[in-house]
Amino acid sequence: MFDHERDLASVRDATERLLTAAAKLNNDSVAEPSRLPGWTRGHVLAHIARNADALVNALEGRPMYVSGEARDAGIERDAPRPLDVQLSDVRDSAARFQQAGAAPADWSRTLELRNGVTDIASTLPFRRWAEVELHHVDLGIGYELEDLPAEFTEREITFLADRFSGHPEVPPTVITDGTRAWSTGSGATEPEVTVTGPAPELLGWLSGRRTGAELDVPGGVLPALPPL
Repeated sequence: MFDHERDLASVRDATERLLTAAAKLNNDSVAEPSRLPGWTRGHVLAHIARNADALVNALEGRPMYVSGEARDAGIERDAPRPLDVQLSDVRDSAARFQQAGAAPADWSRTLELRNGVTDIASTLPFRRWAEVELHHVDLGIGYELEDLPAEFTEREITFLADRFSGHPEVPPTVITDGTRAWSTGSGATEPEVTVTGPAPELLGWLSGRRTGAELDVPGGVLPALPPL
């Protein structure tokens, strides 16, 4: 179950953490590479802002983006902006998302997202929380997977494990941090793989942000995950 009001508060807190950290950058460092291939920190900040507006579109019954090309073009257009403009855009777009989230609505309704994906409206605040937290890490400015709130890490592992559940390219897999366990992968009759490690390392592997080299796979090989 998703508590959209609680998640909206978590989004607000995560956004403030990101803005406070990013405010220590300057115009030169915003133009430097982020941890995402081919993207500067300006690209990441632009994406965070445009994602907020896209989710407002979804909440209000419009397509998230006019097209994939328009999405990419908007990020490229906004990436070179100076730091103060970037931060204002992230802050203002975040406020628009919070305002849309506070409007009376049927949170059990189904919404259309990108690429034909549909989901229940109440999941959107958590999806936004993930965008803010993980892209804060992607900025490469000292906020690491180990710094993420424990609740978020556990829930995002659950979310990603569910996303790969039934995927034909992923063998049946149990993921565990020694305390909790998640199942993912296909329902095929292949031998089950067990992947063990600290929760931040598990999240890094599932989200494509770490190689999984620090994870333990007794008697097996770490599954190769398809792109998200």
